[in-house]
Amino acid sequence: MAEAQLQLVEITEVGTHEKENSIGQASGGVSQIRKSPTRDYKWWIRTILYTIFLITGQSLATILGRLYFEKGGGSKWLATLAQIGGFPVVIPLYCFILCRKLVPDDDTGSDSPPLWMAFVKVYVPLGLLVAGSSFLFSVGLQYLPVSTVTLISASQLAFNAFFSYFLNSQKFTAAIINSLVLLTISSVLLVVNNHTEKPPGVSKAKYAAGFVCTVGGAALYGLLLASQQLAIRKVLKKQTLKVVFDVIIYQSLVASIATVVGLFASGESKGLGKEMNEYSLGKVSYVMTLLWTAVGWQVFAIGTVGLIFEVSSLYSISIGTVGLPIVPVLAVFVFHDKMDGIKGMSMVLAIWGFVSYIYQHYQDHKKSKMENRIASEMGDEDCLHAAEIHPADNRA
Repeated sequence: MAEAQLQLVEITEVGTHEKENSIGQASGGVSQIRKSPTRDYKWWIRTILYTIFLITGQSLATILGRLYFEKGGGSKWLATLAQIGGFPVVIPLYCFILCRKLVPDDDTGSDSPPLWMAFVKVYVPLGLLVAGSSFLFSVGLQYLPVSTVTLISASQLAFNAFFSYFLNSQKFTAAIINSLVLLTISSVLLVVNNHTEKPPGVSKAKYAAGFVCTVGGAALYGLLLASQQLAIRKVLKKQTLKVVFDVIIYQSLVASIATVVGLFASGESKGLGKEMNEYSLGKVSYVMTLLWTAVGWQVFAIGTVGLIFEVSSLYSISIGTVGLPIVPVLAVFVFHDKMDGIKGMSMVLAIWGFVSYIYQHYQDHKKSKMENRIASEMGDEDCLHAAEIHPADNRA
């Protein structure tokens, strides 16, 4: 879910710059350019630590998610809960940030809805999207090699661009179109290569179902990213870090409740005891696999948010891209997945699509910074001009 967090914090970064400009102009003083803090050894240690969290959490959680099914697990709903049910791990970090006042105060002039209305309009729909996409990914992990699931999941960026075009008026630039084409070709190559990809005991029908569900999960996740951006801009109407954490925690709570309901409604809960007893690695390993899957995704989330704070959202996305080939390579050693020429080509195209997408983010980020700088300079000139016209007021 880190892409969702990246999307949320990118909105927050833009809102923070706009807020700083408006405060500087309203105060009637000359704005000061905020200098970057000195990057001492502590900064490097934190950055390296967050980078390790991001890459390790992503790889560990994905591999363990497949290991659950590989060694005898069969509950898709339980695997889904392991993906999204670890959000309480983030709550202490949220409380720490609030207590240290690292979260800026809410905009007093904003007309954001009360909590109950935000739940109805924002958190419940987003939570259901999270639950749906996570469930579909669980089906993919059950029937497909983990390397294939990872590569197909890259298409979520293409779906995000597609839905953002309709929901957030995102423009289709050359870089975005290039990313869409590359990620589509990458997935098509995996379809062509399906005759060598089926895990033992998986029929062609189940393989096809896993492929369709993984693509569907990527589509729902792309819709989730676009919907989060729309919700913050149109409904919540606040662009603070507190809102980011609120969305992450509340949507995960709704998604966890929906998953638990699905677990009992489907009847899978009745067979969990037998499943644990028959798990090939033992009962303790059964529990540890699910527990560390949940922890892994939250470690991934902490690393993502940490890099955004210490460096930038663009850097965090870049690190996630660098970590893309790690899971397929690990799958070769852990699950003996085949890494033939077609899958290698698919990986290269997926990474190329990611880089193209990041390049467009870089251009947008650069343009946004330039616009904020121009607005700040214009505000400074207006303040100086006002001071020249009213020197008495300025002395007062």
